[in-house]
Amino acid sequence: MFSRLLSGVGKLPVLGLAVLLSASAPGLSAHAAGKPLNIVTTVGMIGDAIQRIAGEHATVEALIGSGVDPHGYRQTRSDVVKLGRADVIFYNGLYLEAQLEDLLLKLATRKPVIALGERLPRKELLAHLEYSERFDPHIWMDVDLWSRVVAEARDAMIEIDPANRADYEANAKAYRAEMAELSDYIRAISATVPEEERIVVTAHDAFSYFGRAYGFKVVGIQGISTQSEAGLRRIETIVDLIVARNVKAVFVESSVSERNVRALVEGAQARGHTVVVGGQLFSDAMGQPGSYEGTYLGMLDHNATLIVRSLGGTAPLAGRLGRLGAGS
Repeated sequence: MFSRLLSGVGKLPVLGLAVLLSASAPGLSAHAAGKPLNIVTTVGMIGDAIQRIAGEHATVEALIGSGVDPHGYRQTRSDVVKLGRADVIFYNGLYLEAQLEDLLLKLATRKPVIALGERLPRKELLAHLEYSERFDPHIWMDVDLWSRVVAEARDAMIEIDPANRADYEANAKAYRAEMAELSDYIRAISATVPEEERIVVTAHDAFSYFGRAYGFKVVGIQGISTQSEAGLRRIETIVDLIVARNVKAVFVESSVSERNVRALVEGAQARGHTVVVGGQLFSDAMGQPGSYEGTYLGMLDHNATLIVRSLGGTAPLAGRLGRLGAGS
């Protein structure tokens, strides 16, 4: 039943291997009783994908909500209860949910706990700059790469609940088609920014996959993890870059303090260069529930549209579908 979950385990770190080896039947028994699967995810991006794939066959809840940083997130008592009652748990892995890993490892001895990011080939991942033998976990920033994660989630759902294979395949196909359209849109608008001006300066280094996919140089004040500290020398180095390259805008993030970004603006002003805060990007969490930006597609539409417009490119104010800033 779980042969697909076990395939390729030689490529996984110890945690990912233990998680996959432990996948077993609890999720199946709940569904066999005619009830929707109770699925819990860590971050909203995964929750959005699983809900789109599962449809009516599951209830899905993400633990880490809008504006919350997953790097330092620690479980609450209610989280432990929710995870304990879940039939299946999905998380990103790649050390994104660092503080939750011990709990997830324990739960993996009793139920399917699936790290979707660990399923991607290592050659597709960017190296983690702060931890050897680890990888940048922000894989959702590349829409095409995240589409492959959706395919992995689809396959996991089919193995857990093969009776509804046709629905999972159809739902995933429709969702991935929307993702392909979004990726084409991001490439098209990114091309309107002059190559020498494609520099994205953000609060922490969460946008490297975005930069690789869409042709931007990305500079984060903090490292890949928000738990790293940004020293004065790092800020001065980035101010040097902003002034030398005539960077027009820098960006704050919804789940990270904007204090360091404001320091960049002040530092550039002290040298006679005006740089503005282009706006707030969604890095490790989506927008408010019920809003377009509170979906994965809306999150990336918002980010790309804001970046392009702030750096002098051409993109519709309300994004690809005219839905940005329109609420639900």
